[in-house]
Parts: sequence; C-alpha cells; structure tokens
Amino acid sequence: MLIKSPSASDCKESDVTPEALYLSRRAVLGATFAGFAASALPRWSLADEVSQYAGVDPGAAPAWLKTRLTATRWQAVTVKDEAITPYKDATHYNNFYEFGTDKGDPALNAGSLKTEPWSVVIDGEVGKPGRYALEDFIKPYQLEERIYRLRCVEAWSMVIPWIGFPISELLKQVEPTSSAKYIRFETLQDPQSMPGQRSGFALIDWPYVEGLRLDEAMNPLAILAVGMYGRELPNQNGAPLRLVVPWKYGFKSVKSIVRISLVSEQPKTTWQSIAANEYGFYANVNPTVDHPRWTQAHERRLPGSLFSPNIRQTEMFNGYGEQVASLYTGMDLRKNY
Repeated sequence: MLIKSPSASDCKESDVTPEALYLSRRAVLGATFAGFAASALPRWSLADEVSQYAGVDPGAAPAWLKTRLTATRWQAVTVKDEAITPYKDATHYNNFYEFGTDKGDPALNAGSLKTEPWSVVIDGEVGKPGRYALEDFIKPYQLEERIYRLRCVEAWSMVIPWIGFPISELLKQVEPTSSAKYIRFETLQDPQSMPGQRSGFALIDWPYVEGLRLDEAMNPLAILAVGMYGRELPNQNGAPLRLVVPWKYGFKSVKSIVRISLVSEQPKTTWQSIAANEYGFYANVNPTVDHPRWTQAHERRLPGSLFSPNIRQTEMFNGYGEQVASLYTGMDLRKNY
C-alpha cells in the first residue's frame, strides 16, 4: 500500500501548460478561471450530505455507493504543496469525445448518460471471467482517496482527489493466466446517450479502447476510480467507473468502462489507431519528447487565465518517477512514447 508522503514525486509550485486540441484543432485562448485554493472542510457526512471540498454539490450516488463512501480511507495518497483544482474546473474543462470535442461539451451533454444499472465484463486470459453488476464488482475492495496530478497530452494539468481502489486488487480476484501480458479497457458504446458517437465527423472508431502492460496495471498507483471530490464521479468525468494512471497522459485513463480484458498481445488503442506518430501506447508523461505540434516541456496548471496562465515545468512521469521508473528500465522512452 502506498504511503502518504512520497518524496521525489511531491509536486513543486512550479509546473503547467499551453494547449492544443486534437479533434477540434482549436487553442483555448480566452478561457479565464476564477482563482481558487481548495482547502479540506470537515469530512463528508452521510447525515448532512455536505462534500468535504468547497464548491462541490453532494451529487446523487446510489445508496450502495454512499455507504461505501462513508468508509473511504481519506487522503491515503496525497501530493505535497499543491492546491487541489477547483471542482468546477475539473468537471467543466475536460475531454470526453463521446459527448463532444469542446472542453465544455462533456458537462453540457453527459446528463443523458444512464449509469444505473451498470455492469462490467471481465474476460480473456483470466481464471474467473464474468459479467458483474458494478456494486458487486467493487464490493471486495476498500475505497481510498488518492490525490493525484493529472497531466493532459494537450499540456494542461490539474490536481484531483479521486476515490477508488488499486487495479492490482482486481487482478488478484480474477486470476490472470500465464498468457496474460496486457490489460485492455473498453468504454461504453451507446450513440443514443452519447452524441459524439453519432457524429459523422468523428475520427474515432468507437468504442474507445485503452490498454496497459500487466506490470503497469499492477503498480499500486494505478487505480479504478468510482468517485472524486468526496462524491461519486460526475458523468462528464467518466461515471461510474474510470481508470486513473497518474504518470501517463490523461487520454490513457479511459472513462465509463464496461469491459476489462486480459490479453496476450498489446491491444491497439484508440489514439494509436488515429495517429500512431503522435500518440503512442505507453503515453508516459515525458518533458523531453514533444508532441509533433507542441512542446511537452511545460504545462498549464488549471485554474489560470489568459494574462496569468500558471505555466510550470513538466516533470518526468508527472513526478511519479520514484514509483514507476523501474517499469521502463532499459527501454528507449523516445521510441516507446
């Protein structure tokens, strides 16, 4: 289990980024964000349904998840000397192309997503395949709050308090076979509730697919999240179940997961299929390997403004090198980007 105070991976008050959008091809130049430093309030209480973070509505978690949230192990992992991104920014400035290509589209359109009931299929090279109702899927696991940096490949970043459990715990339960080398994740495909999937202009061959090497998935930092900011995940942030891999660019953290497959061959992921020269399978945060159309040496930490963009230097592995660098010993990370 991770400790609260990782030293080398602690953030410094000097990181963040200009951004370029891939699908919409538009730079966000005029967006301004209210300055905010989030501070923890008294812990979330089922009685009064007040979030532990300022500016967060109580949400509408199903009863079984509310019970689990009250037993969450709070601040199991934190970042040092970092302000948590305001909830409004984290929920109204994000990518979820199933609901549109603009940053505000997910918040605007994701209300149509139905997250109850929800099931997850586990299949492939596992001893215990099956389809699991979400409440049964997460039942064996202790939920923890993990405050992680999030770095987008577009060169903006946030600090978000997720609630979830390590993927390694799931893998122990489903018993991967000796042939399992990778883990493949698949997002819901439902054009009726996801307008981006109905668009004739979309470059994506739905459903959205991501993957990890099995040893990456076993790293304690990699989690499956069911909540954020002391409450359940909002639809636009990947409700009801998403991946969070904090040392990789955000597009690796697939949202609204419906299938998890253990496979023997490296899965072809969505962005690899669209532009393999721009988006590699590994997608590790690496300030020395630029995107073909913009630098990755700096990032823009949200919130910010046009005149105060809060630019900071990007850290290798997003500052989590102490925990994950050994996974890539001997690899050429310029080639395996």
